[in-house]
Order: sequence, then C-alpha cells, then structure tokens
Amino acid sequence: MSQQGGRPAGHSDDWWRQLYDDTTEDTGPTRTPESLDDRFASAADAVTEPPGAPGGSPAPRRGGARPPRGGADRADASPRADGPVPGPRDAETAPPLPLPPTGPTTSATGRPAPTFAEPPPPFPPPPPAPPRLAPVTPTPLHHVGSGPPTYEPEPTALPPADPDDLGDLVADTVLDGAHYGACTLRAASVRGDSARYRGEPRRDALFTARFGTGDTALVLVAMATGARATAGAHRAAAEVCQWIGRAVGRSHARLAEDIRAGRRGDLKSGLHRLTDRSLGKLRASAAEQGLLPDEYAATLRCLLLPADPGCRTRVFFGVGAGGLFRLRDGAWQDIEPQFGEVTGEPVLSFGSPPAETPAGDRLTMDLGIPTPPSPYEPAPEPPREPFRFRASVARPGDTLLMCTGGLAEPLRGEPELPAHLRERWAAAQPPGLAAFLADTQVRVKGYADDRTAAAVWEA
Repeated sequence: MSQQGGRPAGHSDDWWRQLYDDTTEDTGPTRTPESLDDRFASAADAVTEPPGAPGGSPAPRRGGARPPRGGADRADASPRADGPVPGPRDAETAPPLPLPPTGPTTSATGRPAPTFAEPPPPFPPPPPAPPRLAPVTPTPLHHVGSGPPTYEPEPTALPPADPDDLGDLVADTVLDGAHYGACTLRAASVRGDSARYRGEPRRDALFTARFGTGDTALVLVAMATGARATAGAHRAAAEVCQWIGRAVGRSHARLAEDIRAGRRGDLKSGLHRLTDRSLGKLRASAAEQGLLPDEYAATLRCLLLPADPGCRTRVFFGVGAGGLFRLRDGAWQDIEPQFGEVTGEPVLSFGSPPAETPAGDRLTMDLGIPTPPSPYEPAPEPPREPFRFRASVARPGDTLLMCTGGLAEPLRGEPELPAHLRERWAAAQPPGLAAFLADTQVRVKGYADDRTAAAVWEA
C-alpha cells in the first residue's frame, strides 16, 4: 500500500488476502504460552526493524503475519531504536521548514493547493479617553477677613454636666431641614468660638416643627438667644422657643388660613399677642427663680412657611436683635423690619379689606402697645423691644435667610462673608445639610458668638 493511497502490488496482495479471506483458517493459540520476554520482543519487532536490514520490511510477528506500516518510505522516516536521539544542538542545525506558498499552486492530485492569506494587521490601540471634569463648585472657606480668628475652628472644651440634671445639656451643633410646597428649608445652630474655648453651653436655641397635614400644614422655625453672661441663658432660649411653638401649634389652622387669604392685619395682631404671651411666661419664670427679668431673658425670631404650594407668602415675626436677609437676582437685601416701619413690603395678590389703614393693619401705628398683658406677665423694666413683623411674597429663585445676631453682625460688618455666601448659594439646587452647615460656619475675626440660621430656597 503506497503513501498516495494506491493499491499495493506483488506479494503484498498475498498477505492481505490471507488476513481477510474467509477461507483462511485461524491460526489459533500457540502450543506453549508466551513469556514476558516473548511479548516484549514481539512489541519491539512491531515498531523497529531487525538489525542489518536497513530499508527492508519489518520482520513478521511471532505466531502470525504483520502488515507493513506505511511501506518502506515510512519505515525509513521513523526513528531507529538504536540510533541517537536528536538533542537541542541537532535541532539548531536542522534545515528550516519551508514556508507555505503565497500564490495559487497545483497539488499532485491536480487540485489547487490552499492559499495562506497574510495575517490581518493588529487593531490600532483605542485613543485615550478624555479626562472627566468634575463640576466646578465653590470651595467652602474656613474664614474670611483680614486674618484667622483667635480661637480654634473646632470644639475644644465641653460644658460642665450635672449628673442630677442631664436634660440641661445642650449639643454643640444642631442641624435640620425639610421640603414643603415650593420651598426647601435648611437650619443650623452652632456654638460660638468663644463658648467652645471656655466650655460654655450654646446660648442659641433652634426649634423646627410642622403642624397639620397636607396643604393646610404650617411649618414654624423659631430661634432664640439667651442673655449674655447669665447662668441660665441656654434654658431661657429653649423655653421661649417651646412656648411660642406651643402657641403657634394650637392656632396653626387659623394662622394658615390667614396666610393663604393674605389677612396681614389679622396675622400681625395675632402673632404679636402670641409673642407677648410667650415672653411674659419667660419673665414669670424669672420671677419664680428669684431672678431679674434681664437675667432670664431671650430674643425671639420666627418664620412661618405654609405647605400649600400655591401660596408663596412668608411671614417673619419676633423681638430682639438678629437679621433677615434676602438673596434676589444675585444681590443681598437687608429686609430686617426697623422700628417705626409698618409691615414691610406689601403682599402682592393677597389682601384683606381695609380696616383702620389702607393695608388692613389694625396695630400698625402702635408697634409697642400690645393687647393687655396676661396675668403671668409682671411689668417689665426697662421697656421691651419693639415687635417686628414682615409678610411678603417670595419669587422663584429667592433665598430668604433668618439668623441670630451671631451671624447677622458679621454679614453686615464683613463684605467678604455675604459675597462668599452669594457665590455658594447661587446654584439652582439648594445645598445639602452638610454644605449648609459648612457655609454658616465660615468664621470672621472679631465675631465669636453662637450662630443660628434658617434659609429658605424658593423653587
């Protein structure tokens, strides 16, 4: 049998017929069993040629004929068992393998030989991705002004604690927020640098509450500052916030209706009365403790926000120092009501029928004369501070800021601070709680009091 698949000739047909002819009898088993040596010799004969017969046909197996394995040509190509094994050096001197043809050729069978195409060029590396640019946002500052403040920027000493009155402890920082109607609220109260250094409690108090549900709900933000250099200043501030919160909560339905209807005169009258009653209870508490009214007193500033998205009226009222600012069209406006000012800006698109004045404010001309004092209120000396009131309609994009004196004074005294806050709060979205806290803590040399602020962003 040739390598080209042709039929064998000559004596090769004889052993082929003997192997597959049905008339040939089986040789059967040998008379004597083969030993292990016989089997090894038989296996060796099957893969090697007998010595001295180069190029000849391999010897037949013992006990039977063995067909040739590919003819004489293949036998010569197979390695000899007794010949040397080629090593690495021999491989280096071996002739190189022929390369495949690059053009169409004809094989021995007359058919065109397969062609080998050149390998495709490697893909070029992708261009580097452009760097992702983070949105540019103003970086919060630690301080503004001519230099850093004297005190450390972080809390140092804690206030002393009484084991029998742990409820009297005040946290260093309070943070709160909400979203109702068309406005977003952020509020924070932070202990001042001097109080942190001396281990004194925060004299400012912050109170936020929602009364009612749905569009008739009313949000109250109240903040107070206790008298300076008094032992119970933080308690006085907390008490007056709770009392005004209780008073507003009990009257929230009527107040919310007056705000939606634009009854500015009724609002001013009612809120004036609720404020005086709350401060009267604070003076009564001072008398019960054997303290003078000035030793247990506090300022009070409040903001009412209706939850109705169709009502943008914002009502401010209070007594004492502080600030009320508005950021509109990229500029800050100081809209703190001053003594002798009636009601501030008119409430556009709202209004009740005129009563004693064209604006309908029955107590406009007598800001310092409230309704008759309650039985809880002794006559104060010196005279009280005037009641402050403002009701106005917010515009989309406005930011309303109410704060205590600790932030209002540096806003009025250091131009860099309002400029920084204008840059920080000019974004379309209001800041988060952490960002708002960082903004309200930007310090100014020479201003080390507590800071309490509530800001409202109008959608």
